[in-house]
Amino acid sequence: MQVQVGISNHHIHLTQEDYEILFGDTLIIKEKQLQQPGEYASNLTATLQTKKGSIENVRVLLPFRSYTQVELSKTDAYKLGIDPPIRDSGDLQGASEITIVGTKASISKKCVIIATRHIHMNPNDQNKLGLQNKKEVQVTVKGPKGGVLDHVKLKVGPNYKLELHLDTDDANGMFLKTGDYVDIL
Repeated sequence: MQVQVGISNHHIHLTQEDYEILFGDTLIIKEKQLQQPGEYASNLTATLQTKKGSIENVRVLLPFRSYTQVELSKTDAYKLGIDPPIRDSGDLQGASEITIVGTKASISKKCVIIATRHIHMNPNDQNKLGLQNKKEVQVTVKGPKGGVLDHVKLKVGPNYKLELHLDTDDANGMFLKTGDYVDIL
């Protein structure tokens, strides 16, 4: 079965409280609808800072969450001199510390992870694919730098749209881009 790929660049998820600290009452505008229903890239960007370096213009994704989280690739982490764990979204155990600089203020938090490879799907997709008892799968990639991606987690939710999320390191290593298709093994 094929699944469409969505490449996830570094980004920030915020609580409403942290948004208000970082951006005050800055108007939030939806810049781009994401594939998953209700999720979008906003007009807000922030700078990520550590003692070693910074990354500017990092997009804030919305809606607000119950936790603040920064998702980076390993390449981003090298640039910043940090070693974040690979985690599911929302699992901040052992997360690396970062300073997020907004337009009004900055905050420092242990909230940086490298997101697990994962496939969003709804229960109907899960049933059609015969994956009811699976928590993770392998994905095969065709092409000049093809291969197999192990440990691809399944994220099942009633409103999810079928899509594989990879960070830029995984995608670049296999010459994948958003909209490409890969096969679930």
